Amino acid sequence: MRKGSIPENLNSVTERIVTACDSCDRQADTVTLLAVSKTRPAEDLRVAYNAGQRHFGENYLQEALDKQETLADCEITWHFIGPLQSNKTRDVAEHFHWLHSLDRLKIARRLSEQRPPELPPLNVCLQVNIDDEDSKSGVTPEKLSELAAAVAVLPNLQLRGLMAIPAPRGANDDQRTPFLQLAELLKDLRTQLPEQPLDTLSMGMSGDMEAAIFSGATIVRIGTDIFGSRKR
Repeated sequence: MRKGSIPENLNSVTERIVTACDSCDRQADTVTLLAVSKTRPAEDLRVAYNAGQRHFGENYLQEALDKQETLADCEITWHFIGPLQSNKTRDVAEHFHWLHSLDRLKIARRLSEQRPPELPPLNVCLQVNIDDEDSKSGVTPEKLSELAAAVAVLPNLQLRGLMAIPAPRGANDDQRTPFLQLAELLKDLRTQLPEQPLDTLSMGMSGDMEAAIFSGATIVRIGTDIFGSRKR
């Protein structure tokens, strides 16, 4: 559970990012902190926003839409990071800046078709099931290239990179292994799709953020260490 206030916790997480970047000769501004705000009330997001946080990640669509309405006066960049069903693509296409969990071409096509023309393309990351876990969503590494090529030509999506949620490992060095594998997959995609701005590795959470940053993460998704344990 969190021990300090939300602003104090944001500062603490930011310091961890700086320290992790220093340890591997990276600039701290190459890592974006995504505050995972699922189940948290809009008031908590506003506190974080007033403390300087701008990127928020949501898993539950209706809850997110309600928060967006409440926080319409805030210049928030909204990321949808949960599994997405085909009957909910329109709301994501219309109300979010990023989707991190794209793993099916059917979903991608619907998002592209439903993205309002007055909005810029929706930034998307392909979720990779890096450990081939039955309990997790994501495209397999073997099918990643085919999916990426198909998504890259859709007119209202912008393919930005990859996302993964690896299984926990015991040691920090062991935890780096799947993150480094994801980084290598992104490197391969850059060769395959040189015209795409493949600049994003969305990986790392409260418990493994340092290992992810060492391995090249550009977005870390932090919830518990900012807001405390989930309400449900």
